[in-house]
Order: sequence, then C-alpha cells, then structure tokens
Amino acid sequence: MTTTETTAPPALSARRRWTVLAVCALSMFLIGLDTTIVNVGLPVIGSGLGVGTRGLEWVVDAYTVVLASLLIASGALADRFGRRRVFRCGLVVFGVASLACALAPSVGVLVAARAAQGVGASMLSPVALAIVVNAMPDPRERARAIGVWAAVFGLSMAAGPVTGGALIAAFGWRSVFWINVPVIAAALVLVAVFVPESRGPRARRLDLPGQALLTVVLCVSVGVLIEGPRVGWASPWAIAGYLVIAAATAGFVRAELRREEPLTDLALFRRPVFGTAVLGAVAVFAALNVSLLLTTFHLQHARDWTPLQAGAATLPMALGATLCAPWSGSLVGRLGPRPPLLLAGGFTTAGGLLMVGLGGDPGVPPLSAAHLLLGIGFGFANAPITDTAVSGLPPSRAGVAGAITSTARQVGSAIGIAVAGGLVAGVGPAGLAAASRPGWLVVTGCGLFLLLVARASRTAAPEPRKAGSAAGG
Repeated sequence: MTTTETTAPPALSARRRWTVLAVCALSMFLIGLDTTIVNVGLPVIGSGLGVGTRGLEWVVDAYTVVLASLLIASGALADRFGRRRVFRCGLVVFGVASLACALAPSVGVLVAARAAQGVGASMLSPVALAIVVNAMPDPRERARAIGVWAAVFGLSMAAGPVTGGALIAAFGWRSVFWINVPVIAAALVLVAVFVPESRGPRARRLDLPGQALLTVVLCVSVGVLIEGPRVGWASPWAIAGYLVIAAATAGFVRAELRREEPLTDLALFRRPVFGTAVLGAVAVFAALNVSLLLTTFHLQHARDWTPLQAGAATLPMALGATLCAPWSGSLVGRLGPRPPLLLAGGFTTAGGLLMVGLGGDPGVPPLSAAHLLLGIGFGFANAPITDTAVSGLPPSRAGVAGAITSTARQVGSAIGIAVAGGLVAGVGPAGLAAASRPGWLVVTGCGLFLLLVARASRTAAPEPRKAGSAAGG
C-alpha cells in the first residue's frame, strides 16, 4: 500500500535514497518472515504449550487477520501524523509484541501477542513503501526500488520456514520471536538517522465505522473457517457466524458507499480487471500458506522430520521465489502483466498437481521438485497482480488499489492457514497424506484461477506512471 499523494520529496543523495529503501525493506522482510516463520514451528509450539491444531491456527491467523484489517487505516494515520513517526511507532509495537510472544506462558497469551504483532506490522508495510516513494521522485528509479521491494517480500515469505527451522533446531521455538528484537532495535536507530519525515498534503479522515466492520468481517470469517470443522458447519454457532458475516458485510458496503472518504473505494470493484486481480492476490497467498502448513505437518508428524529438516525441504520454494520475483518485474515492464501471470498460473498448477500425485510417502526429489514449481509460481505472481490491479488508474486511485491488493494478500494467507488446518486437525500421522490431498487440489485450483487473471489482464506493456502512483507490496 502507498498513500495516494505525497509532499514534495526532500533532495536526497542517491546513496541516501537507497539507504532509505534498505531500511524500509527491512521492515517488509520482517512482516513477510513473521507470516510464515511460525509455520514450521507449529508442531513444536503445540507440544510445548499443550495445544491442538486449531489453537495453532490462531497463532498464525491472529497475526495475518489483524494485519489485513488495519493496513489501509495505518496509511491514513501516517498521512495525518507523519510517516516516519507512525513507522517508528509500528517498530516499537512490533518489537514489544515479539517479546510478549517469546515469553508467552500459554497459547492464549501467544495468540494475543501475535495479534499485537499484526497491529505493529500494519504500521510498517504501507507506511514504509510510502516513505520510499516519497524519497524517490524519479519514476524509473522508483520502479527499480519497487522491484527490489517485491523481491524482498517474496524472499521473506518463502524463507520463513527455512529460517524458523534453523532457529528452532538451535534455540527452541521461542527464538523465532526473540530474533525480531535486535532487528527492531537496529531498525529504530537506522530510521532515526536516515529516514526523513513526510506527510500527505491533505490528511484523509479516519473511517472508524468502516474499519470496525471490516475487522468483524475478516475475524469472524476466519474464525468460522477454523472452528467450523469442530463445531459443525450447520451448528447454531456456525449459523450465527454466517449471519454476523452477512450483516457486517452489508453494513460495511453501505457505510463505504455513503462516505466521501471511505476506508475502501468500492467503486474500484466495478472494474472486472481490478476485481480479478484482488482475488488473484488472495489465491496466490492462500496457495502458499496451504502448501507450507500441509508440508510442515506431513513431514514432522507423519515422517518424524525435525523442524530444521522440514524447513530445509522448502528451500527449493525459497530459491524459485527469489530468482523469479525480479525477473517477473522485468517482464511486466517490457511485456505487461499477462506473460508472468501465465507463468505463475502454470507453475502453481503444476506444483499442486505434482503434490496430488505423489501419494502418501513421497521421496525427497519429487517433493523438492513440487516445491520448486510452487516457488517459481509464487515468484512470478506478485508483480503482475499488483500491476493489473493499478493499471489504467489515475494516481489518486492507484495507491488505494495497491492498498486493497496488499490487504487481499494477508486475507489469502489467513484463509490458507484456516483451510489447511481444518483438513489436518485431529488426523493421525497415518492419515495425513490422504487428508492433505484436498488441500493440494485447492493449490491446483488457485493456479488455474491465476490463468483466468492472466486472461483478464492487459496485454500491452505498461506506460510509465506519474510520481504519485505506486504499487503495494
């Protein structure tokens, strides 16, 4: 997400501008890393705190749901009170919440602390990118910076399981949260020294009713997905959840349509290209998180692998994402979003189908091949989806479109965790392979949907955007 308008950027040297990018990209790396680093440690966390799969799903989704709910509002706060100020506040909240996670004596405290991490993270991702856009007025340089940004984000998401596995093997599961503390401390110093303050020339009003209703919709929807298999999809609790979701959604739409400055510009969804791009962002991150969680539980529960071994099994995914994310941005710049989206959909579909066909006890080579395919698909997907969402929009709306796409990514992450957890909850080691198969079909379906997004995207290479336009990360 970025703000839609920026003040005149200060005259910074090239070295200073790229230092600002490095400092802000560090925050993006932390956000992506904390979305997936916990996945590989879930079985160990469950053993340590005495909690089952559904409680563990909340450990991941408390973070992603809160992050998704607050992304857009945090950008408005930063425009009003200063981007560097809000960014530093986000770092402090994220760091304190990480300490609380590391010291959590129970799963309830851990879930609450993870939600607090989501609050802090929501003040980092959109605000940091707005800082970068403000620091780099030249469109070509800004395009290169956003390409680096996208690569860092893809790397962080894919590298999370590997990093988590190594930390858990060496220091235990609490280390995946301790590691944030020195990074946050260093980031606070670097921000104070290198990052200039900036504000939007006209601060947007806060849409508190829209924010509250959006949070209810997301939290209750994910809650029903997680708890539905336990309470029953037709139980009174589930039906009550459906009614709350429907009422909150209707209230949100009505509130947003009646406000002059809504939290979410629903008029954007009248463009079919935008709507399919947003759903594509959900699909990409749902597929990624389904893949990571199913792999984690299968390898650690069914095959007795250690967290380090399970994390290392996803290295091909990290490699594919890291190599293909910058390439994808280059293809978008030269050929438009359709070619990389076709590649993303094709590789994701192939990876999902390969996992469906591997059976109950796949060997390491085919497992690595499947993860490589999925990583390549993930790497190719991010840049063209964002470009498709904001293409053809004036600068005054492109930033909002990027913000909605960023929110959709986190919603996809939460849905992916809920779906995968619902499939394997309560399943013994012998039945994990069979229970996981519908999840791999979901991944395959997400890949096929990306092919539809590619068909809806523009075919022409994008024209350079004006200074106020940027894509969300």
